Amino acid sequence: MKSHETFTLIEEITRLDGSKYMEISDMVQNGRAELAAERGLIKQVRILQLNIAHTPHVQAYEDYVNENYEMPAEDFTEFQEWAKPAEIQKEIDAILHENHIG
Repeated sequence: MKSHETFTLIEEITRLDGSKYMEISDMVQNGRAELAAERGLIKQVRILQLNIAHTPHVQAYEDYVNENYEMPAEDFTEFQEWAKPAEIQKEIDAILHENHIG
């Protein structure tokens, strides 16, 4: 069943190679990232900001993710990093700017 995620937080994910990226997420997805870290699929996840405002930029990114991705089951064996085409990266950059991150 496809879930509809409502994004409420910004997190920093550290990939296995040590590089980092920011993700707009929610508590369930953050829990999946924590599981991924425990399973050695990523190095670390850190919440940078909770309860972000639900701006048009957040809505646009949320719509993109909900249309293109599904919430992984708890028994996942790989961590899926959401692809961010240029127009979507602009939304993320705007969200980070709105929240004084980056």
